[in-house]
Amino acid sequence: MNRRRFLRAALLLVGFGWGQWIALPGAEPANLNLLKTEIGTYVDSGEYDRDIARVAGEAHEWLEHCVAREAQRPPGERRRLAAVFDIDETLLSNLPHMRKMDFGYVPAAWNAWVDLGEAPAIRPVRDLLVFARQKGIAIFILTGRFERDRAGTDKNLRAVGITDLSGLSFKPADQPQSTGSFKTECRRKIVADGFTIVLNIGDQKSDLDGGFAERTFKLADPFYEIR
Repeated sequence: MNRRRFLRAALLLVGFGWGQWIALPGAEPANLNLLKTEIGTYVDSGEYDRDIARVAGEAHEWLEHCVAREAQRPPGERRRLAAVFDIDETLLSNLPHMRKMDFGYVPAAWNAWVDLGEAPAIRPVRDLLVFARQKGIAIFILTGRFERDRAGTDKNLRAVGITDLSGLSFKPADQPQSTGSFKTECRRKIVADGFTIVLNIGDQKSDLDGGFAERTFKLADPFYEIR
């Protein structure tokens, strides 16, 4: 599939309260209905799942390298390793809800979906988290969801086998900072607490920009953009 067309789709679709309609300069935007059809084809063909699995596999190889590298250090010099994960379209898939809403965003419907706590796991990434936890790497989850979403999110994460976290941080609803700034500050605090973040994985640039991680891994997301 043409990734530039998917980028245009991501810019055109309304995503979880943060997206906006953007017309690319110099040309009439592609028809929104056709873009949604393209995204459906991308998902239904299996290409989306393959892209997710490819990136998760690369991240798994990196974590194996980090674990082996740390084992070569003298015991007194070994670091406290950490991995940072996003939630939406990283650990959990909201595709059932997005498709039901025809890729639109209705706040009350979104809140009800989160409260339900039934989003399926994105298995390659969930398995990556489980592997990291088994290797003694501390797991931190940073999400643009708000504190009101904690109960439904906790329920959902437990349902897909994501437990024993070192931290789960929600974006404060009363602060105007961007999601990217919020997550950067969270990672800064993790490092200040004595951890070395060896992996940061998410589906948005705002999950990854800002530093405080040895390596970042960007998952495919043609559905929406969060800044």
